[in-house]
Amino acid sequence: MGPTASGKTALAVEMVKRFGCGIVSVDSAMIYRGMDIGTAKPGPEALSIAPHRLIDILDPAERYSAARFREDALAAMREISAAGRVPLLTGGTMLYFDVLQHGLSPLPGADAAIRAALDARAAAEGWPALHAELAGRDPQAAARIKPNDRQRIQRALEVCYISKRTLSELQRAAAVESGEYRYLKLALAPGRRQGLHEAIERRFQAMMQQGFLAEVQRLQARGDLDLSMPSMRAVGYRQLWEHLQGGAGLEEAVRRGIVATRRYAKRQLTWLRAEPDVRWFDSDASMRFVEDACAFAASQLVASSR
Repeated sequence: MGPTASGKTALAVEMVKRFGCGIVSVDSAMIYRGMDIGTAKPGPEALSIAPHRLIDILDPAERYSAARFREDALAAMREISAAGRVPLLTGGTMLYFDVLQHGLSPLPGADAAIRAALDARAAAEGWPALHAELAGRDPQAAARIKPNDRQRIQRALEVCYISKRTLSELQRAAAVESGEYRYLKLALAPGRRQGLHEAIERRFQAMMQQGFLAEVQRLQARGDLDLSMPSMRAVGYRQLWEHLQGGAGLEEAVRRGIVATRRYAKRQLTWLRAEPDVRWFDSDASMRFVEDACAFAASQLVASSR
């Protein structure tokens, strides 16, 4: 686990070489086909050594849920385990790690009519107004959700309307599932925040040189995608999409993409710091963390086999 640009893929590939693990991607953007450069998908060489399950499984026009990820990931993990190998979960989508370990709250399903009504109200009043309503109904959820986070505001209000209970209440009431696996949690992050910021900027600039803008142009040229879709809200994609639609200039769009990526990394680290039983490794430029993490994983694998 770790924030974006922390070196997760390099470590995962090395673990496959040393321990014969089977990788399951835990990334909500790598699931989409045709989104390769901006998601920093492993290249052909890395994939030939260490194939990743759960990448390139959906078209960008399709939607995916945490519940579906849990089902798909567990199926992949069981397949790897049945072959006598250790599943290696690799990625930075922290919600996915959470639902995999703890299961899902017993929340009601989506209601198209309620969502349409909320969308209509938001068009007239704005999402901050609906966020204010949520603050009255479920203050805990509202404190976690930003006033312009359309998807999460809509879902929290939808749950209130359908169940007559709050999202926070249902989440507290959910029984924690122990699951069928014991998780060894390794977290990567540079010891200095500035080091992570520099790594993010270097990688974003490298992605631009590799053709990130052309990738977004191809997605836009399809004609069936827009910024309301989860795939196109991924960091970097949104900023370049807006540039291509006549928004900010390219230099400014790149700057905004880097800033958005840094903010995303901050949220990832906030989640990781609250996660129990995590073994941290400093992913500095020397790549020493690869040796340290592999040595620690080897000791744990030996211990678990006794």
